[in-house]
Amino acid sequence: MTVRETKVAKNRELFIAGRKILPGEKVNVHLPFSETYLGSPISVPVRVICGEKDGPRVFLTGAIHGDELTGIGIIRELIYDHFPELTCGTLICMPVVNVYGLEHHSRYLPDRRDLNRCFPGSQNGSLSSRLAHSVYNEVISQCDYGIDFHSAAVRRTNYPNIRADMRNKGANKLAKMFGSELIVDGKGPAGSLRHTAVKNGVPVVILEAGEVWKNEPSVVETGVRGVLNVLKSLGMMEGEPKKPLFQVIARKTKWVRAECGGFLGFHAKPGDVVEKGQPLATNYSIFGSEKRSLISPEYGIVLGMSTMPAVKPGEPVYHIAVINEPTFKKIRKRIDQSSDKLLFNRLQSDLSTNITIEEHTSSDEIPLP
Repeated sequence: MTVRETKVAKNRELFIAGRKILPGEKVNVHLPFSETYLGSPISVPVRVICGEKDGPRVFLTGAIHGDELTGIGIIRELIYDHFPELTCGTLICMPVVNVYGLEHHSRYLPDRRDLNRCFPGSQNGSLSSRLAHSVYNEVISQCDYGIDFHSAAVRRTNYPNIRADMRNKGANKLAKMFGSELIVDGKGPAGSLRHTAVKNGVPVVILEAGEVWKNEPSVVETGVRGVLNVLKSLGMMEGEPKKPLFQVIARKTKWVRAECGGFLGFHAKPGDVVEKGQPLATNYSIFGSEKRSLISPEYGIVLGMSTMPAVKPGEPVYHIAVINEPTFKKIRKRIDQSSDKLLFNRLQSDLSTNITIEEHTSSDEIPLP
């Protein structure tokens, strides 16, 4: 079975928040899940775009963590500037799932729970559990595929990467369809949207990209391109998907942590392909003398990094997606020889805009005093 031959049930009726969505409709629906102290309803905004013909149902979710604006930017750009004219199937967009978190610039809900550990939720549970239950049962469970958008934690940034359980056939296909350079294999934590959905037969992947509280142009472009790639690959839109500069699946990641306190000089950017033993950062004293270099323990790609130069021992600095030496050489050759690196280069530049990247000039590690 090819990707374009993906089979879905025919003539399925779609109801969201009690409203029947008909073929060819493009509607906004509000999915109620709670109330304010004054009794006013609180709801999740949902945009539904239906093709005239039966086909796959794909959902997009953003801001499950209320401080992560990446998904909001991607979904808004998709709807208003790259509106998907569907030949078949249905696209369900939820740019803001954690409405409370967005309002308060917070990752969490008012009950201090992480929504992305509460799926599939409970109709009679906590506030977070009820929201998870509503979203899961009204939207997720009715879909065939899903893409969940996230960004790095506070004071960190991520090079755009797809997280997927590559042992699941549907998630494997979806991850490759998206067209990201980097795919990180894993099931995800228990209670997360994608872990729960995949376990229950709905292939879901997440895009991890950029920083919290930001709407970064090249990250938005990456997300929009990826969604359009998926829709085209599933036969829901006309046109050919755009291929990434390269594509690699990482089965293992490793954090490089500070060994001593001090102020960092960074040498590697998000998305850099690094070799084993390469200096990633130098730790200086507060007066500028070199104390120690942080070295890459493996061949890999800089998956994410800290944006905070002041560190204490044990704090994470670089997150490396581990690859083998032959793959490292192949990717480096592909990058060096390619004349089509515009988005790849802009991503690297944009994600390091507020980070000072400097060339490593010392080859000798200076021991701690």
